[in-house]
Parts: sequence; structure tokens; C-alpha cells
Amino acid sequence: MRYETVIGLEVHIEMATQSKIFCSCSAKFGGEQNDHVCPACCGMPGMLPVVNKKVVDLGMTAGMMLNCHINRVTTFDKKSYYYPDLPCSYQTTQWFSPVAVNGTVTIETSKGKKDIRIKQIHMEEDAGKLVHDEWTNTTLVDFNRTSVPLIEIVSQPDLSSAEEVVAYLERLRSLLRFAKVSECRMEQGSMRCDVNLSVRPEGSDKLGVRTEMKNMNSISAIERAIAYETARHIDALENGTEELVQETRRWDDIKGKSFAMRNKETAGDYRYFPDPNVMPIVIDDEWFAKIKGTLPEFPEVKKARYIGELGLSDYDATLLTESRALCDCFESAYAECGQAKEAANWLLSDVLNILNKKQMTPDQLTLDGKTLGKLIKLVTDGKVSRPNAKKILAEMFESEIDPAKYAEEQGYIVSSDTGAIEATVREIVIADERSVTDYKSGKEKALMAIFGKCMKALKGNCDPQTLRQMIIDVINSI
Repeated sequence: MRYETVIGLEVHIEMATQSKIFCSCSAKFGGEQNDHVCPACCGMPGMLPVVNKKVVDLGMTAGMMLNCHINRVTTFDKKSYYYPDLPCSYQTTQWFSPVAVNGTVTIETSKGKKDIRIKQIHMEEDAGKLVHDEWTNTTLVDFNRTSVPLIEIVSQPDLSSAEEVVAYLERLRSLLRFAKVSECRMEQGSMRCDVNLSVRPEGSDKLGVRTEMKNMNSISAIERAIAYETARHIDALENGTEELVQETRRWDDIKGKSFAMRNKETAGDYRYFPDPNVMPIVIDDEWFAKIKGTLPEFPEVKKARYIGELGLSDYDATLLTESRALCDCFESAYAECGQAKEAANWLLSDVLNILNKKQMTPDQLTLDGKTLGKLIKLVTDGKVSRPNAKKILAEMFESEIDPAKYAEEQGYIVSSDTGAIEATVREIVIADERSVTDYKSGKEKALMAIFGKCMKALKGNCDPQTLRQMIIDVINSI
């Protein structure tokens, strides 16, 4: 018998806010354990939550990016369950009226395009983090992550393969990073995924027994887990190796297996009820229009414009549109210098190299695009050499400077005093008899040796073509 896999995803996205959802504690990743906590996010009695408006803004933004209907009245509810990393023994989430419902995400795989329906997007607080120490057989709790704001994106069971799941997750990540909802860094836990999977006979419209694999945080692990769990379900149906039950399972990526954790809860087990401490949020027309007005151009639309209107290659346009910050910087730089290809080259080579050395992602780029454009113009106008421009760029990452003024102060402006340049060249040529002899005997590399010495003596402040020709002329004159 042939079987088909049915998959629905619950994707948890930590939102890019400075503070947590119901208090002013830092929501940033990292820090010492239990350093970003207060009585409110630790669940101390008598502490009342105050909703972070930025969280609602980003929840609406996510809903609009995923073609959802935005509920104009959205409420918070209590989801009751006990777990050591949940200090209140309940989670403040949304059940009865989430911020966004009924969306659609279009993905593209080897089988073509497919629409994946979004059931809902709801805002909620994250739980803490359990740290298991196998050496001492103990478990510690870090509450830094407690109450960090999340959106949970719940899909309908429209996915049928690991390839589709990967395409869906990558599309979500692209859209939400572009809208600056989240950095979606799976390695830091700001994007996690619960995989709900069942198997049924091909052509059947009846869903099979569903299992859920919790908190998957890498694409490769998700692919392997889907393959394993699909095979386990089919083996149970074909050979009766086990009885499939609705349960939550843990994926062990080292062993390449999933293990039962607990029976899968139903909505009734969580005893949802409206949170009396958080008032309903009313989204009026003005607020709705303001958020809608901030939505970015979609990545694929921007990419097509970069190629069609600005003449960038598909490769350069693809790299740029992987990050909203890169696009913003590129467009400002291009507006200033008027040369799209040059602006793209500087961003995708020199700027990214500096980011890599600083262990920063493109989304963390804060470089002012207009200032970068001014620097590029200095180079293309022949006023500053590219090597010296790279030094100026490095300084631009450290402090706010005006490239032209800084170049003047550091002596980086290309000299137009041909007499002084020729004097330096003649001095170096006369002192390097061996290189001159080698060049005259046909060894072109000897010229580059002299060129390097001259450029070093001139501190790079000379047009390379002018300098090369001057060296040749001096050599021929002696």
C-alpha cells in the first residue's frame, strides 16, 4: 500500500524587541544566567503584566506579511500547565481571539508552487530554558528567556514532505526577517518548530494518528526527524510493530531517533480562560493603517527591480535581498553615488567581510548607506584610492565620520602634484637597479615590484594608472 505524509507546523518566532512582552526586562539573547529577570517575569505574586505595544505592532506586521486577516479586537488568555521553566504554572498566550487568522504562504519546490494555509498567528510569552547536566545528573533553570515575546504561526496540515517543510520555513524566515519582525536565528532559538505528523493511505481524506516533535531548531534535524517519523508510522501500520498513539515526542539528533515524552494534550487539558489582568487590545483604523504603511517591498519584488531597473546580476540581487538591512544600506548608497554595481560590490565584499570579522549578521548592519555612498563616490571620482577607502570604511564601523573630511585629515586624498610624484618615482627607480634591469629584459613582474614600492612611499595617494605609466616613462628615460 502507498502512503502519504501529512504535516502541520507550529513555528515559534521570538520577536525583535528590546524588552519582554509584559515587563521592561531585556529581551536580548545572551547574558549571564537569570540576569534578565524581575518579579513580574519570574511570576511573583501580585505582579501585574503591562503589554509591550511593540509586540502587538510586530504581531500585526507578521500577520500582514503572511496575508492574514487581522483581528481588530485581540485578547490574551491563560494556558494552564506545569513545567519547571514556567514560573507561573501557566502561560499567557492567545486562544479565543489571536492577533491574526486565515493566512496563506506560497512556497516553491521541485514540484512547483503550492499554497500553505495559515490557521492563526498568536502572541505569547516564551518559557525559560532547562539546562541538563549529565555529569551531575541535575537540571538547572535559566529564566532569562521567560516572557520574551513570541508569535506562534500555526499552519493547516497542508505540507506533505520534508522538502515542502524546508521551503515553508525558509519562506517564513525570509518574510519575517525582511519585515524586521525577528532575526529568525535557529541556532539561537529565536526560530523553533513543532512538527505535527501523521501518515495515511494515499488518496484517503481521513487523518492518521498524529504525533508532535517539539522544539526542532535546525533545518537538517527537521529533515531527518520527518524521514524517521514517517518510516516509523508506516512500519507500525504495515507490520504492527507498535501501536501509534497521539503523543509528544523528543527528537535525538545524535541517535537519529525520536522518543516518547508524554501523551499529547488537547485544548481541554490546558483549561484556557481569558486573562483578567490583560485588557482586550483594540486595533483602530489609524493603528492598522500605520502598520500597513510600514510593510516592506517583498524580497522577490525587490530582487526583480534590482535586476530589471538597476542592472544587477541575479547573484548580487539574490545576496542583497537576503537581508532588509543590506537592501536599505544599498539603496541609500546607490541614491548617493549613482552607481548600483559599485554599491553592491562594496556591500557584498568589503562590508560583509567586516561583518564576518565582527561575528555579526547582515541583519545587524547599522552602517549609514548615505555615508557609504559618499565614500564610493570618492573612489569613483579618483579622489581616494580603493585601499585607503577600505581603511576609511573600517573606521566608519567604529565611529560616525565624514569620509571626505576624514580622508583629508589622514592624508588619503589622491595627490595631483605630478612633479612630487615623479620625484618619488625617480628616486625609487634609480635605487632599484635590479628590478629595472629585469623589466627591461622582459620580466613584467619587476614593474609591479617597483609599483608597490612607489605606492607605499606615496601612501596610496596616487591614481594607479597614472603611477604605472609614470614608472614606465622614468625607466625608459634612464
